[in-house]
Amino acid sequence: MSVPLYQAKAEFFRLLGHPVRIRVLELLRDGPLPVRDLLAEIEVEPSSLSQQLAMLRRSGIVTSQREGSTVVYALASGDVADLMQAARRILTEMLTGQNELLAELREAEGAAR
Repeated sequence: MSVPLYQAKAEFFRLLGHPVRIRVLELLRDGPLPVRDLLAEIEVEPSSLSQQLAMLRRSGIVTSQREGSTVVYALASGDVADLMQAARRILTEMLTGQNELLAELREAEGAAR
């Protein structure tokens, strides 16, 4: 039995629902990075990063390649980078709207005094 598309999408977004995984994807937007560079940028224990990278790799969102004793990770598709950029735009719009509402509330509060 096949999974409905909306359920598959929900699973995909659940996979992205961890701050370390999001940070990894953002860092990989600029190109492949070895694990040591990811560790330097993300303040987590190596075992935690390894777990998150394994989840991303199993899902097919990132790829890994061994270069000697170093493992280098990369985005499997440019679409992931596009998704991260789209999320940034959406959040910017949401926060802009919240700032405008906050300004209106402060203005109304000032007028009520």
